[in-house]
Amino acid sequence: MKKMLAILASPRSSGNAANMLDTAVQKAGESGFTIEYIDLYKKDITYCKGCMGCKKIGSCVINDDIKEIERLIKECDLVTVACPTYFANVSAPLKNMFDRLVGVAFDDNNSFIPKPKLSQKQKYLILITCSTPAPFDKLAGQSTGTVKAIREFFHVSGMKHAGTVIFSGTRNKSEVPLKITKQIHNIIRKAGKK
Repeated sequence: MKKMLAILASPRSSGNAANMLDTAVQKAGESGFTIEYIDLYKKDITYCKGCMGCKKIGSCVINDDIKEIERLIKECDLVTVACPTYFANVSAPLKNMFDRLVGVAFDDNNSFIPKPKLSQKQKYLILITCSTPAPFDKLAGQSTGTVKAIREFFHVSGMKHAGTVIFSGTRNKSEVPLKITKQIHNIIRKAGKK
């Protein structure tokens, strides 16, 4: 049975990013995935200390909730990350998670190209919210900056991109549009078949 790791990187547990992730979780369940759900704002994950201990042991040397995420990310077939756009970038807990997962994600060797540690059979789905309306969210680099930051981590880790869904113009909106829901459903359905 396929496994999906659903990661909420928003402080709003019932906001637009959370609702997008809930849509993905529901469709993944219907598609035969088992689901592990993580709310990064409820996890105890301290900041990276830059000690480089993870290079030696392949895991972060700090013993907190990152250990659970390390295990889950190695075991899953699909990671789905839902994140709001903060100043053309990811939320602080998501950036912190990426920093702390370096030892699991790639080998920073003497070459100028890091060696991926995760499997090419694993995929990732990006779900982004952005208050800037379309097309200005992309023209101004807001939502695209967030997508770029997430893609960089997963690309370097060796995982394959399953898709990206951007819900722009979210200001004063509390429901995910049907068009966005359909995009999420299609990506999950395809990921479940392969």
